[in-house]
Amino acid sequence: MMKHPYLNGSAARPALKSLAAAVLAAVGLLGCGGGTVENSATTSGQKLSFLYFQKCINPIFLKQLQITQNGVVSTNTCASGGCHDNTTGTGGALRLVQSAQAVDLKDAANTPDVVRAGDMYKNFYSAQGATVVGAATQSRLLNKPLLQGVLHGGGLIFENSDDANAKLISYWINHPSPDGQDEFSSAGNALFTPPDAETGTCNTP
Repeated sequence: MMKHPYLNGSAARPALKSLAAAVLAAVGLLGCGGGTVENSATTSGQKLSFLYFQKCINPIFLKQLQITQNGVVSTNTCASGGCHDNTTGTGGALRLVQSAQAVDLKDAANTPDVVRAGDMYKNFYSAQGATVVGAATQSRLLNKPLLQGVLHGGGLIFENSDDANAKLISYWINHPSPDGQDEFSSAGNALFTPPDAETGTCNTP
């Protein structure tokens, strides 16, 4: 009986090697956090508030936070080199400019085009890219530091969803600007108490 070429030992070896390589590559991706939770595209067209981001979210990236990784506890910042720093970071798509300065949106010179060219906006844009607008529980920006359904090379940052920083991120993601309004919308003032981005405190869930 004629043997099928794919059942012949010598002929099968290259194919088996290719299959094994593909499996190992897939496992490697899972180890790096790839292939797990992916942000689905938002269809609403809404944007998150830049006002809330620069006052309440960007400071989180600069804080010394406790990290638990493989049973070892240490401290570091999200924006540090080796983590999410925009030039020396190794932490995936989230890129942060540590020296980004807050922008005075009441200054007429700070038009949307000017702000969008600045470092604070780069941080905002990068952070928003790690979210599903309006759905915090589906967003990598929150799930990764909580290790909820997705790997995070930086380890566990927030012990649970009651962490004060996690609450701020959750609130920001779940309260986008109204439909048809941009990220600089004055509606963002409602995310503070009193409702003023300059004098108010950051609301949380």
